[in-house]
Amino acid sequence: MDMRVFDLFKIGIGPSSSHTVGPMLAARRFLLECPDLFKASKVQIALYGSLALTGLGHATDKAVLLGLMGETPEDIDPENKDDKLSILSTSGIIHLLGKYSIKFDIREDLFWHKKEALPGHPNGMRFSLTRNDGSIYDRVFYSTGGGFIYSEEELQGGNNPAAKSAVKVPFPFGSMAELLAHGKSTDMSLASMLRANELVHCNEEELDAGLDHLWNVMRHCIERGLQITGELPGGLHVQRRAAKLWLTANEATHVLPHDGMHKVSLYAMAVNEENAAGGRVVTAPTNGAAGIVPAILRYYSQDCKPNNPVQGIRNFLLVASAIGMLCKKNASISGAEIGCQGEVGVACAMAAAGLTSSLGGSNEQIESAAEIGIEHHLGMTCDPIGGLVQIPCIERNGIGAVKAITAASLALKSDGTHHVSLDQAIETMRQTGFDMQAKYKETSLGGLAIHVITVNHAAC
Repeated sequence: MDMRVFDLFKIGIGPSSSHTVGPMLAARRFLLECPDLFKASKVQIALYGSLALTGLGHATDKAVLLGLMGETPEDIDPENKDDKLSILSTSGIIHLLGKYSIKFDIREDLFWHKKEALPGHPNGMRFSLTRNDGSIYDRVFYSTGGGFIYSEEELQGGNNPAAKSAVKVPFPFGSMAELLAHGKSTDMSLASMLRANELVHCNEEELDAGLDHLWNVMRHCIERGLQITGELPGGLHVQRRAAKLWLTANEATHVLPHDGMHKVSLYAMAVNEENAAGGRVVTAPTNGAAGIVPAILRYYSQDCKPNNPVQGIRNFLLVASAIGMLCKKNASISGAEIGCQGEVGVACAMAAAGLTSSLGGSNEQIESAAEIGIEHHLGMTCDPIGGLVQIPCIERNGIGAVKAITAASLALKSDGTHHVSLDQAIETMRQTGFDMQAKYKETSLGGLAIHVITVNHAAC
């Protein structure tokens, strides 16, 4: 496995890891790798497939422009990004990497190829830079979900930097079966094995600091989302609900047994409302599914009252990352490739596994929890209304969080034996996704995306 916990969990901005975070990274990388950038006279961007079909709702156009300016998803200030774009629109000048100024007209230099997809992945983009002497530097990149990007050459396997820089780890794995086998032979927990793998790349202090930082960003995102009201951008006139519902829940005098699950749903919805508003989130494993893992982490640390919440949170993130790695490697975490089962389904599995681990579950119980999480999301389509990560995405995270707790509970109350393995569930998810019609995979050409709009138009 050539991924790390910090590959799965990336800090960025909303609303989409594949349509916002990835394209921003790709645009910046294109310029960083461009020879003689100071000679640039023109830059053009072409978006294909899902990036073109839902790119406006996912702010892909804004993301690539900010990437060309040199911004990164982790470091950009969400409050100032619109000001940068407004200056570009008014002046007609873009400052490449913040250094080299050229003319840029978004109407003439950014193209949306909605009826054409590049061969490597539904999320394809082509960047072209013309120099003063007329020579052209041209590159194709793909955004494959969760903020992962690959050049055309890397995706074909000819020049994959991750493979070149792969470091030998004590517990290599490409399947859950291999991880379980390591555990049986060493009598180590999944969290301990994942920690050992990470320590090949850094020391204990660096690893713990990185994990703690991830949780702090997630925690602050929940807190912000539980305080802010108002309308989400994009034109659907969707109102933020998490803050109002949170206030109502805390003021209630008659508490029902299921109200605890209601609060967990609100944790997740708070994150995804922040994501839909373009705020700072952590891909877990994607932006569209970013609310589930933070919600279950807060549930664990606050409601489960653990003896050592700090270490439990670290173990949670390590184990959750292993599930995400396996899904990314052996199937996909891209809604444009296999539907929302690869986003919310994978996030549910990650959260269920992390919670089971932190509550003392065995390796076999952790696998069972993750498998349950995926199994009960199989076939879920990605059909965002208006191409916006709002309906059904926000509520879907709230429901996914509750499913994660249910999956962990079922696994913890069993002896760990089960009929379907996680590896089998992941392969089923992969095959189901590739059998799914393209219109149900983040194109807004099927499902709720067309039926709700059709009804609304008819009503008018």
